[in-house]
Amino acid sequence: MTPLQELRHSAAHVMATAVLRLYPEAKLDIGPPTDTGFYYDFDLDRQITAEDLERIEAEMRKVVKENQRFERIETTREQARAFFEEKDQPYKIGRLEDIPEDEPVTFYRNGEFVDLCAGTHVKYTKQIKAFKLLSVAGAYHRGDERNKQLQRVYGTAFPSKEELAAYLEQLEEAKKRDHRKLGRELELFHIDDAVGQGLVLWKPNGAVIRQALQDFIAGELRKQGYAQVFTPHVGKLDLFKISGHFPYYQESQFPPIIHHEFLHARAEEGCACGELANLMNSGEIEGYLLKPMNCPMHIKIFDSTPHSYRDLPVRLAEFGTVYRWEQSGELNGMTRVRGFTQDDAHIFCTEDQLAPEIGGCLDLVKTVFRTLGMTDYRVRIGMRDPDSTKYTGDPENWTKAENALREAARSLEVAFSEEPGEAAFYGPKIDFVVRDVIGREWQLGTVQVDYNLPERFDLSYVGADNRQHRPVMIHRAPFGSMERFCGVLIEHFAGNFPAWLAPEQARVLPVSDKLLDYGRSVLDKLRHAGIRASLDERNEKLGAKIRLGRLERIPYLLVVGEKEEAAGMVSVRSQTAGDLGTREADGFVAFLAGEIEERALPPKQA
Repeated sequence: MTPLQELRHSAAHVMATAVLRLYPEAKLDIGPPTDTGFYYDFDLDRQITAEDLERIEAEMRKVVKENQRFERIETTREQARAFFEEKDQPYKIGRLEDIPEDEPVTFYRNGEFVDLCAGTHVKYTKQIKAFKLLSVAGAYHRGDERNKQLQRVYGTAFPSKEELAAYLEQLEEAKKRDHRKLGRELELFHIDDAVGQGLVLWKPNGAVIRQALQDFIAGELRKQGYAQVFTPHVGKLDLFKISGHFPYYQESQFPPIIHHEFLHARAEEGCACGELANLMNSGEIEGYLLKPMNCPMHIKIFDSTPHSYRDLPVRLAEFGTVYRWEQSGELNGMTRVRGFTQDDAHIFCTEDQLAPEIGGCLDLVKTVFRTLGMTDYRVRIGMRDPDSTKYTGDPENWTKAENALREAARSLEVAFSEEPGEAAFYGPKIDFVVRDVIGREWQLGTVQVDYNLPERFDLSYVGADNRQHRPVMIHRAPFGSMERFCGVLIEHFAGNFPAWLAPEQARVLPVSDKLLDYGRSVLDKLRHAGIRASLDERNEKLGAKIRLGRLERIPYLLVVGEKEEAAGMVSVRSQTAGDLGTREADGFVAFLAGEIEERALPPKQA
C-alpha cells in the first residue's frame, strides 16, 4: 500500500473501533481504502443517520487521542475461526474462507479492536490527523443482490487538515456540478422506474448534445478513412460464446433470451431450471443475447467479404448500443448504466500496420480531449497477469500486443503506468484517465490490441505471398460510452457547455413587447445562420428574463431595446464571461457562427 492508502485503511479500523464502542451488536464485514478515502460495511439493526455519523466521528477522535498502536498478529485458521465465533462475527468467518490455504492468516489489533486484515497500517492512531465521515449507503454483501444489504459508511482521511479542507471544498463543488441534479434542471435526461433503472431516456436538450458529439467524432472518422456500419441489438448466444464474452462476462450480462415455446415444451417434459441452464451452456438451446459488445458483429462484417493485404486496414465504426447487468447499488445516473452507446470502432490490419493504426487511434483521442479542453490526463496500460487464468490466447501474441501499446504510450509524452491484471481477457489496453476542472479523475477513452478474437473467429486475408494470414484487431472508443461521457461533460462544464454543444446557443430578450418585432428579426438572423436560438416573448421584466437565461445556462443572451433597434445592434451577455457590451447584430451572428464552427471553448470570466 502507498502511505496514503495505509493512512485511510487505518482510519477504517478506527471507525470500526468507534462503531463497536457505540453499537456492540454491530456485525462487521470489510473496510478497505479507496481512491478517495475509505469505507466499512456494517450489519446493524438500526439505520445509521447523519446524527449517528457525528457520534461515530466524535468517538473516532477519542480513539485517535488514545494513540493506540497497530499490531500485526499472525494466527492459525482454527484460532481465527474460534475468535470470530466467540465474537459472533459471521461475515469475518466468511472472509476467512476466502484466504488461500497457502497464505498466512493475520489480525491487526489497535486497543480493544481486533480485525482480520492483511495490512498494512500506520504505527499509531495519532498519525491519523485529518479525517471526516461523509455518508452512509446500502451495499449488498459481496455486491450480490441475493445477499443481505449492509450499511456502508464512507469517510476520507488525509495527512493534513489543509488537504482535508481542500478535498471537502471539492466535494461541495462536485455537489453543485452533479450531473443528476443538472440533468433534471436543464432537461437533459430522465431515468424512470417504469422503463428500468440504468436505462437512460435522452430528452430533447440532451439529445442535441449527444448528436453534436456524434457529428463531431463522425467528421474525424471520415478524415481517417473509417466506414460506418449498423448492427442489431441482439445476437445468437453462440456468437458470444465463440468470442468469449458470454463465459468471461456472464455474470455482468442480461440473461439469454430463449423462446417461450421451447421453454414451455421442456417444462412439460419435466426439465428443471438447472437442467435448462446446462443445456444453454452446452449449446443445445438456440438462445439470443442482448449484445454486451459490438466487436463480434463487426468481426462478422469483416469476415463476410474476402480480403487481400491491399484492402487492409479495414476500419469499421458504429455508435452501437450494448447492455450490461450492473448491480443496482452501482448504478449512478449516466455514469454507470445498464444500456449505453459506444462510439465503437474496430480496425483489422496487418502486423506491420499495427503501430501507425494505434497512433491514429491515439491522435483521435487527443483531438477529442483537446477540443473539449480536457488536456490534463494520464495514461495507464492494462497488462495481463501471467499467473491468472482470466486471459486467453498465445503468450507470444500477448507480448507483441503489450509491446505495441507500450511504445505507443511513450509517443504520447505524458505520464503512464503499467497495471498487471487490468487487461481485457482478449488483449491489453490503453486507458485515458482525465482530470476534470475540479481535480477529479475519470476513465475516458480506450484503445485495445487484440490477436485473440481474429484467432477465435478464424479470420484471414490473402498476403502478398498469396497465402492466408491472420489480421490483428484494434478496438477503440475515444468517448467510451456516450452516456458516461455526457455525464462527465455536464459536471466538467457545470452545465455551461461551449456554444457548439449547448442545446440552445442564444436567446433574444426584448425589453418590452414593443421590441418583439425587432427581436424576431434578430432571431431570424440567428436561425438562418444555423444557430439554435429562441425569443423570450413573455411579458416579464428584463431582470427576470436574464435570470431564467442564466439558470438555463444559455451561452449568449442578446438584449434588445430601443437603442439597439435604432442602431441594428444587440447587447450581449455571456454565461461565462459576463457583459460583452453592444455588438452589431449581423457581426455578432457571424462571430457566434464562427465560434460554433470552430468548436471553441466557452469564453472565460473577465
